[in-house]
Parts: sequence; structure tokens; C-alpha cells
Amino acid sequence: MKIAREQQTMEAMIGIYCRELHHTRKELCVECQQLADYATARLRHCLFAPNKPTCKNCTVHCYRSEEKERIRQVMRYAGPRMLLHHPWMAVQHLWNDKVKSSH
Repeated sequence: MKIAREQQTMEAMIGIYCRELHHTRKELCVECQQLADYATARLRHCLFAPNKPTCKNCTVHCYRSEEKERIRQVMRYAGPRMLLHHPWMAVQHLWNDKVKSSH
């Protein structure tokens, strides 16, 4: 369940980023689709499933350097906009991040 929710959040963030910066409509551009596919594969193979922390609070960073920087750019841009586009998803993500970081 956590993995699926995290995947939905990640896809929503990449969607916001791609629509607003790459001016796409319904589908992601090739570059953003590749990033989404990579992130999905990483989530599927997460060592901590089903009790996965948010990536920020994880002890194992499984992204390659290039993808890590790309996903950071996406999150930096789309994170604040999630409250407008997907408020419930944003609150859940912030809550999970806060709960795991306080332990």
C-alpha cells in the first residue's frame, strides 16, 4: 500500500513538472517517462517494502546520481504545487515524511 501511494505521488509530481515545464498535455515527454519508469522500477525493488520510509529518510539511496538529481529537480518544482493540484496526496506525503523522520 505504501509503495503504491508513493508511486502515485511520484507520478503526480512528474506529471506536474512535465506539463508545466515541458508543455505536455496528457502524456509525459520521453525524458519524463523514462524518469517515471526508472523511479517505478526502484520502488518495485525497494528493500524496505512494505514499511518503506520516504526516500528522503531512507538509509539506502538506490537512485543513480543522474536520476537522483533529476528527481530532486522534479520534487523541488512540483512539491509545493502538489498542495494545489493534489492536496490530499501532498498532505499524506508530508505526514509520512514527518512521522518517519521523528523516529
